[in-house]
Amino acid sequence: MLRKTEPEGNLEDKELVFKIAQSNDTKLYAILYDRYAKIVYNKCLSFVKSNEEAQDLTHDIFVLLFAKLKTFKGNSKFSTWLYSFTYNFCVNYVQRIQSKKKEKIVVTNDVVDYISEEIDDEDFMELKSKKLAIALKKIEPKDKIILMMKYQDDLSIKEIKEALNIGDSAVKMRLNRAKSRLVSTYKTL
Repeated sequence: MLRKTEPEGNLEDKELVFKIAQSNDTKLYAILYDRYAKIVYNKCLSFVKSNEEAQDLTHDIFVLLFAKLKTFKGNSKFSTWLYSFTYNFCVNYVQRIQSKKKEKIVVTNDVVDYISEEIDDEDFMELKSKKLAIALKKIEPKDKIILMMKYQDDLSIKEIKEALNIGDSAVKMRLNRAKSRLVSTYKTL
């Protein structure tokens, strides 16, 4: 039970989420929103180029999140769960937009172009930022997001594993493939 001297805003994320899920209390939800709205907005902005579109996505995520809080089991940190929720929402959004533009993304799981040697993180980080931004726009969203998780958001392999619900080796493999594809795209610019 909550102590009278402890304001609700000081609750741990997990406890706050469970209270919201039980009571559907919008005042408690506002606390959660205040904690994470900027983070969710920034993640949305990394998928879309307009502030307004990122704000709309953030709003949509929090509306849907209110209904989905009951599915949070507490097996991972809430921030990791929310990151995964936001990531999936944004990827689905981008894919819907791209399919509307009839720019189909062909996912080639069977045939992957490998670069003969593994790319060192130092070499990878030396790519010129402007040219890199152009290359990032040209690669598939699934490649872009895993690279952003690792290099923009500074998530560990374990955190990426939890967010994407895949194994350590799958994370490492996807990161290496995404880096390879980005470097290939970068070299064509």
